[in-house]
Amino acid sequence: MNKFRQIVVLVALALTVVTGPHASAKTLAEIKKAGVLRIGTEGTFPPFTYYKGKLLTGFEIELVELIAKDLGLKAEWKVQNFDTLLIGLGQNRFDLVASSHGVTPDRAKVVDFTTPHYCTGGVILTRSDKRKSFDSIKNGNVVVQVGTTYVTWLNQHGLKSAKTFPTATDCLQNMLMGRADAWVTDLFVALDAMKANPNAKLVLGDTIFTEKIAMAVAKGNKELLAAVNDTLAKLKKDGRYAALSDRYFGQNIDCK
Repeated sequence: MNKFRQIVVLVALALTVVTGPHASAKTLAEIKKAGVLRIGTEGTFPPFTYYKGKLLTGFEIELVELIAKDLGLKAEWKVQNFDTLLIGLGQNRFDLVASSHGVTPDRAKVVDFTTPHYCTGGVILTRSDKRKSFDSIKNGNVVVQVGTTYVTWLNQHGLKSAKTFPTATDCLQNMLMGRADAWVTDLFVALDAMKANPNAKLVLGDTIFTEKIAMAVAKGNKELLAAVNDTLAKLKKDGRYAALSDRYFGQNIDCK
């Protein structure tokens, strides 16, 4: 994402707060009366949210399904582009967004984040052992998903020429086709891409920053936020979170 588009997105997010669409966000009582929890996600970020055939699945999908079930609600998924999800939340298209959003000060100004549901890092995925560090990719063809914290980090550290794509899948395909030297993405997404494409001989490079990932509710929706946090804590305490994490990653990816 170029600097202009970042500004446009931030302004759009800010306007949802200033003009007040978030005021019409459904309360927890209204959600329970309807019996449905509306969740926004992207659906192209394996292993967290992705399609297996026509089935929307992934670690975050299954985790939120557990949360909804414990709250006595049916999960209703709404899929749209990543960089529009928080705007949609402010416009009351969803009650909750679960799509691997890194917690940042700018985002926290316009949405309320839940307790982080996993911790990870932004990493370099490359096709060469010679391009594992940030310095080594500065002059190469770098791809990154639009609207992500990876774009922001690259811009802040002097790499403004990275080519942005709508989805992680697009970035991966450019890597596999030899059109990119490096892809900056999530650690677990990179590991999943390597596992799914063994013949591509992708190389895991350096972790360039770490971050906490959380779900989001509309600004000021305190009762829903508390209910999601309480249920997430319950899942972590009773072992269901750990079991789900182990099934997807072979380890517990909860923040230590």
